[in-house]
Amino acid sequence: MRKTILYILLLAVLGYGVYYFLFAKREGGFPVEEAGFTVKDTASIGKIFIVSAAGKSVLVERTDSGWIVNKKYKVLKAPLRGLLRVLCEQTPLYPVPHSMHNTVVSSMAGTAIKVELDDRKGEKMRVFYIGGETKDFGGTYMLLEGAKRPYVVNMPGFKGYLAPFYTFSEGDWRDRTIFDLSPAQIKGISVQYPEHPLNSFVLKAGQDKPSVEANHDIMHMGSLNQRRASVYLKFFENVNCEGYLSGFKDMDSTLKAMPKYCSIELSGKQGQFQHLDIYWMPLNRRSKNITAPSPDVPDNKYDADRFYAVMNNYRDTIMIQRSVFNKIFRSAYEFYQADEVEPLKILPESVKK
Repeated sequence: MRKTILYILLLAVLGYGVYYFLFAKREGGFPVEEAGFTVKDTASIGKIFIVSAAGKSVLVERTDSGWIVNKKYKVLKAPLRGLLRVLCEQTPLYPVPHSMHNTVVSSMAGTAIKVELDDRKGEKMRVFYIGGETKDFGGTYMLLEGAKRPYVVNMPGFKGYLAPFYTFSEGDWRDRTIFDLSPAQIKGISVQYPEHPLNSFVLKAGQDKPSVEANHDIMHMGSLNQRRASVYLKFFENVNCEGYLSGFKDMDSTLKAMPKYCSIELSGKQGQFQHLDIYWMPLNRRSKNITAPSPDVPDNKYDADRFYAVMNNYRDTIMIQRSVFNKIFRSAYEFYQADEVEPLKILPESVKK
């Protein structure tokens, strides 16, 4: 009788073991409740809340009009795509060895990034913590909330640290679009150059064709070049900044010391409005014109490739690139010039024959 009971218990244990290893929910060969770092169905994610150890946080959430960050700004597509890919592919490689457990947990206690995921209904999906990277740079320490042990996690084919994908800086998440109106959406454009007012102009889209208002003498140079005015309307689609500078130390005093290059206003037919004040940027180590002076910079005192800019009355300070804005930095007289006629080509005598 005792042997029978023993056999039954042994079979029960073996049966549970088979079920556990073959049928229980597991992640990378480990139980989900201990190592559930992977979210295969990223379309089910409604909110991503990331908090640094110092308390700096960012909330990225899905809305009917797209993803937004901190309930204010559109989300930049690149970091969102990157993070969703990481969440889909990150896989636990192995639990942290017992000999390293206390060291890793102690380290994470003071430096870990906390990540909370909610589904589209607002229900909690999972919470986990991101620590440092392994000594061989082959994985990242992560601990699932409620789990007993941290794990080393990585993506297949990726060697490196996963934490940079979980950025908690609002500036890293914000969409960098400054202007994005099609010609049909534009009501008017104003470009003002305080140091060179003769170059300033106001372009109005009009019902049938655009008009350009400028200095009286400029407007009497000739007829308005309608082709140039129409083409100029196309330059305000998908215009982006390089990055956000709000909150940088001494930025306000730096801007006050810099002369304004120009101001741009864009208004749309549906009430859209964007005002941009653009300032020279001081010459710095990144400036290419340190060694090769640029004809576009007075006395070569400023950076030739980048400007500071402030959007909508000192709300946001950004950095913009000349290469992106050169097409917008036009002068009034250019709209009253005739297009150049291509000179006649003199053919060689052999071709004439």
